[in-house]
Amino acid sequence: MFLAVALLPQALLTGPGGLAGAQAAVGDGAEDVAALDQLEPLTASRATNPQMRVLLLDLPAIRVAGSSGLRLRDTRGGELLRMPAGATLALRQAGGRIQVQPSAVTQGTPGVLSLGELWLEPLPDSNGLASLQVENRRYRGRLQVRVEASKLRAINVIALETYLPSVVGSEMPASWPLEALRAQAVAARTYALRHRKPSAPFDLHATVTSQAYKGLESETASTREAVRSTQGLVLMHGNSLINAVFHSSSGGSTENSGDLWSRQLPYLVSVPDYDDTSPVARWEKTLSPQLLAGAFAEIGGASRIDVLSTTGSGRVRQARVIGPSGSLVLTGAQLRSRLGLRSTLVRFKAAPFTFTAPSLADGTPLPADMGSLLAPPPPRPLAPPSPVIIAVGRGFGHGVGMSQWGAYALAQQGRRFDQILQHYYRGVEVQPLRAGSGPLASGAVAGRGS
Repeated sequence: MFLAVALLPQALLTGPGGLAGAQAAVGDGAEDVAALDQLEPLTASRATNPQMRVLLLDLPAIRVAGSSGLRLRDTRGGELLRMPAGATLALRQAGGRIQVQPSAVTQGTPGVLSLGELWLEPLPDSNGLASLQVENRRYRGRLQVRVEASKLRAINVIALETYLPSVVGSEMPASWPLEALRAQAVAARTYALRHRKPSAPFDLHATVTSQAYKGLESETASTREAVRSTQGLVLMHGNSLINAVFHSSSGGSTENSGDLWSRQLPYLVSVPDYDDTSPVARWEKTLSPQLLAGAFAEIGGASRIDVLSTTGSGRVRQARVIGPSGSLVLTGAQLRSRLGLRSTLVRFKAAPFTFTAPSLADGTPLPADMGSLLAPPPPRPLAPPSPVIIAVGRGFGHGVGMSQWGAYALAQQGRRFDQILQHYYRGVEVQPLRAGSGPLASGAVAGRGS
């Protein structure tokens, strides 16, 4: 069943315009905000196209380069170094500070610098494209580097509408129907805005802990068009941005948020899915004795896994694991994490044990009455083999919100992006984001997840 939704006017499909490229202040304190306002003037568009702060890496050492050069600034906006195209910057944590070693410098003081925090800005090439390479990936926007414990925290600071084309291409194949990509763009925009954390060091992770973001190489003409043609559109429930979580494939039916997380949200309810064409709609995984021994070391492995209770959509709520040294009762999420399962929509069965009868070298079966003539009697009987359990499941991910493979199927059937979204998020409206659209709903559930 599909919701009947009036076609959005063309003005909404193309977005309100003037949002791309708007800048916003970032940083934890007033000093950071003031410093960055010196670099980029405050505009009225900041509320609808804010700067997002995306955690890329958390490592002891990081290498950064710019295809057309880099500018290094301190937190007050002062330029410390300017580097030519192709030059690299080696950053490492030492004594609670950032040690900076440039390979070449065109302006500034060469040599090793020691800073508490720094900003890196890429210089544009002849086509106006400005990107920086962080380890092996290229990104638009700027890079903030800070020390956190014994590591360097690399945070990509980038305008929302500039960030989204890469998210869409990181989360969905760019070859999918445009309506599916548009649905992903609106969900990703809503999710990003819903999870902004002005008082925290960053807003989002670049992984499916939040939503996947793989940089410039994940952008294509189709993902940019999906973002441009839905520019500024978000999902609202009442006066609040929704928590637009999504996943790969539900296995036939999405999950109620209250059955997985702490709170049932009115728009995150179980609905039929259309993900039969997904390669992970149905799957099996053999759980070897070695895997089971590692996953359940405290009880010596597992000989059986019994499902104790399930949610309305059939996902494991609780299960008992029985091993040589005892038993454990785990939630479905805990079980999935320990065993590396694709979802909690799973059941367990014992793998059949096959016995190969002894035979001669040419494969001729060995008669029982000849055994003593050809070989000495065997020693004591062999111990029974270690048990092998097979997990039989459906879907991939937590199962809440939009199913990406379901969105693909609905787009193939001719559904518009707004119809796709309103199927998976019940009772929501697709609206242009406006300054002061808030307040944000309380009781967010964690992560995009997978």
